[in-house]
Amino acid sequence: MPTEALAAKKILVTGGAGFLGRQVVAALERRGCKSIIVPRRVDTDLTDSASTRQLFSTAKPDVVIHLAAEVGGIGANQQNPGRFLYANMMMGANVIEEARRAGTKKVTVIGTVCAYPKFTPVPFKEDDLWNGYPEETNAPYGLAKRLMLVMGQAYRQQYGLNTIYLLPANLYGPHDNFDLQTSHVIPAIVRKCVDAVRANQGEVALWGTGEASREFLYVSDAAEAIALATERYDGSDPVNLGVGSEVKIRELAQLIAKLTGFKGRIKWDSGKPDGQPRRSLDVSRAKQLFGFEATTALRDGLQTTIEWYLKSF
Repeated sequence: MPTEALAAKKILVTGGAGFLGRQVVAALERRGCKSIIVPRRVDTDLTDSASTRQLFSTAKPDVVIHLAAEVGGIGANQQNPGRFLYANMMMGANVIEEARRAGTKKVTVIGTVCAYPKFTPVPFKEDDLWNGYPEETNAPYGLAKRLMLVMGQAYRQQYGLNTIYLLPANLYGPHDNFDLQTSHVIPAIVRKCVDAVRANQGEVALWGTGEASREFLYVSDAAEAIALATERYDGSDPVNLGVGSEVKIRELAQLIAKLTGFKGRIKWDSGKPDGQPRRSLDVSRAKQLFGFEATTALRDGLQTTIEWYLKSF
């Protein structure tokens, strides 16, 4: 699908009002896309086949970008394994099936780095996706997302549905979820450090040992990658989206403390799980297939995220 063709398409973006979705919509608008449909959860339940069918019957999209998901950090995954498995599995299955029924030309599915096996060699290569079971704390979520790759490939084979599958690293940025019960690591650390500064507290408690590593992709970079892939990539192979480098959570926390002005002690609760030991992606396939390279340095992205949080909370 050439770049100039995307602007003329009717594009359905599930989860388009969310953290990543609003950035994807903006990336599409920059490309001249005028017909973008963003369903609201209050109107459409994507876990329900009839509700999803009604959406597709009304919208009749040419292209679908499926971002909608139920997500959270380690704690949320431990508390909601059944819900996260069911909701993400059903949303993916319903969206892909109804896209087929509606004659949609292309479906871009967003997977998760959590789908990779727990002890994947670093950097994670897409071909390693099936070489083991995901890390236990988020395996149900990861497996639900992994199933969407299988479904997309099966529907391509049987029905000719052009489904592509993208695997983003951990995302962060403005408008992220800063609820400590469900947030991921960056918003959780930002909130704890800012709250400690505001309350003049001398200590912040964080989960785990701090020795696990993660790769972080700034949300607007991720949105650009998704738009590029939707424009330029039509293959069945999964594609990583990331920056190609990792940082230990301990070092991340120290950097966030510095940027927020927190000068107190960081206490690590080793009784809480670290999650997957390491995460870092091989990002060469995205560059080769559709020309994506991340442009936002971690420090710059964190600074922007912290500034947004300070203004918003």
